[in-house]
Amino acid sequence: MSIELWLLVAGIGLALCLFANRVASKLGVPVLILFLVAGMLLGSDGPGGIWFSNAYLTEHIGVVALAFILFAGGMDLDWRKARPHAAKAVLLATVGVIATALVVGFAAVRWLGFSPPEGFLLGAIIASTDASVVFTSLSKGGHRLKTDLRSTLEMESGANDPTAIFLTIALVSLLSGDFQGWGQASLSFVWQMAMGAFGGWVGGRIGGFAMRRLRLDFEGMYQWVSITVVLLTFGLISLLGGNGFLAVYIAGVTFGNGSFRQQKDLQRFHEGVSWMMQVILFVVLGLLVFPRQLPPVIWAGLVVAGTLMFIARPLAVLATLTPFRVPLKEQVFVAWCGLRGAVPIVLATYPLLADIPRAHEIFHLVFFVVLISALLQGTTILTMARRFGLMEPEGDAVKTLS
Repeated sequence: MSIELWLLVAGIGLALCLFANRVASKLGVPVLILFLVAGMLLGSDGPGGIWFSNAYLTEHIGVVALAFILFAGGMDLDWRKARPHAAKAVLLATVGVIATALVVGFAAVRWLGFSPPEGFLLGAIIASTDASVVFTSLSKGGHRLKTDLRSTLEMESGANDPTAIFLTIALVSLLSGDFQGWGQASLSFVWQMAMGAFGGWVGGRIGGFAMRRLRLDFEGMYQWVSITVVLLTFGLISLLGGNGFLAVYIAGVTFGNGSFRQQKDLQRFHEGVSWMMQVILFVVLGLLVFPRQLPPVIWAGLVVAGTLMFIARPLAVLATLTPFRVPLKEQVFVAWCGLRGAVPIVLATYPLLADIPRAHEIFHLVFFVVLISALLQGTTILTMARRFGLMEPEGDAVKTLS
């Protein structure tokens, strides 16, 4: 196509994104699900007819997109309010993820005929949550979720991806014959988390220092400073063996809670970047799916989704939040907020790249589970929050937003 036609198509695509946002809001459906469906319609099995099966490119797009999404999520976290709830979030992001993976893995072995490594790999892939859809739904109508719950869910969603990524890589290595033992893997995990957390803090502090000291000629150039923080932090920490995803999230928290003049403007800028990255990522993930391969996994997908939503996630929440004396209705709500999003689908490309047995089945199972989770949980969490009395009054929400 000519460059003019490419620009026209891009403009039409952006216009459709805005339209889809309005449609999804009125239907009560998570808007990002519409982009997944759009990718499927554009793909080889849909009217678009675009043949796309490059898991390697998808994984790379996912890495870049998730880096900016996590940084934006970190910038949006008010650390002063969130700090008292950090212990709960960390336990959910580590012990909760492992417990979820084990329960789902056991169900896959017991009821679906997976081998133990394959079953637990499936569990690890779908063990992490994605709270972006949650807060999109809960922020409608000038309301916000109670601060303690919101902080817990925000921190969990930002910190649980590294645990799921570690488990996924370890199990893929085990199935492909490259695994070097759980002892070495555990030491590697500790190093990755420690290096990621420390490196992210350093990156965020340096970025905040640069924002206070630099005197740039154009106001828009400060946005490039924040982009530089994301790229340098993720790239350097990953090369040093740390977890780049945790690093950019911690950098976002540190950078976003700094004190410099452009802070609010940069938060809004990265919110827009995060939204664009999510749209691109979900469309690409939709393109990678072959819809004709979904019907054969419907039964297995329902088993996995049911186990995840009604057994694994509630048990993980019960085990991690009960010691903190969190009220039962809040635990039920946190369990129901365990929506799955882009990260599990990106992780599902890892078995494809390693060419392990049943990789395509696992990928389409994960995709189906994400759809079910978003459609069932994403359309009901606002109603549940209101019925449980977990939303802040409108006046308090306005104060918080201001």
